[in-house]
Amino acid sequence: MNPRLKTIPVLLALAVTVAGCHTSPVGETEYNDPRFQGPGTGKVVVNGRTLENYFPNAVLRMVVHQPLTLADLENKFDLVVTVAGGGPAGQASAIRMGLSRALLGYNDQLKSMLRQAGLLTRDPRMKERKKPGQMGARRRFQFSKR
Repeated sequence: MNPRLKTIPVLLALAVTVAGCHTSPVGETEYNDPRFQGPGTGKVVVNGRTLENYFPNAVLRMVVHQPLTLADLENKFDLVVTVAGGGPAGQASAIRMGLSRALLGYNDQLKSMLRQAGLLTRDPRMKERKKPGQMGARRRFQFSKR
């Protein structure tokens, strides 16, 4: 391997998948083999659309960029992201988690910084199970006096 390649910026092709259901705003992330290639410009493509087009909300765009901003690598990667399931906020946090995990493959020394910022911690919330004798997890059948 050429030692010069370690000093130039790289392209990060990242696939993030979110598994969720319509009742849960939270999903799980998977990252599939990030590929590090040539120099990048900071362009982010989510499901074939630009980040600004996919997430019109500035807060969600900031959430996606959080790991890169924290590691000071903001304009050094081009990101290609695939995300599915959940809502916009759940997808943004899933991309953040997948990107944080992929950055560990790029540089292991970022682990303590990302862990301290809480970017490597999975959201533990899950859909509550349906209980017997009830319509759903919390919803009960209509009460009848007679």
